[in-house]
Amino acid sequence: MKRVAIQSGDFDMAAELAALESLGGGGVASFTGVVRGESGLIALELEHYPAMTAPQVDRIVDEALARWPLLGVSVIHRFGRLEPGARIVFVGTASRHRAAALASCAFLIDWLKSHAPFWKKEHFADGATAWVAAQAEDEAKAQGWNA
Repeated sequence: MKRVAIQSGDFDMAAELAALESLGGGGVASFTGVVRGESGLIALELEHYPAMTAPQVDRIVDEALARWPLLGVSVIHRFGRLEPGARIVFVGTASRHRAAALASCAFLIDWLKSHAPFWKKEHFADGATAWVAAQAEDEAKAQGWNA
């Protein structure tokens, strides 16, 4: 099972996990990213270029499927204006054993955080806006998978 979705609407985490659990493996790992509401942030706006985003996310999911013995992968990434508490991203992996599920889930979210072609703009209560810059720590985590 392979599911990649780039969408504006919310997703059902329970349904995604149930689909992965139904594959009969021994381990399901997941990560859900949520908009933080700190420092006066009222919204996070995510933009992307559809012709580029979906193929790149699909490619990295294929890489995870090649690197680990996975039964299934689900990656959902939202775009648009999201308020604090809204879900941004879901990564779920299923394997016969927990090690592959956990490692592949970490690999996918590290890649999404540092390389997925999304542009994020923060909106604050005082009317200010700021584009989110890439973080060296996120890049280092992603590069660690190449070792």
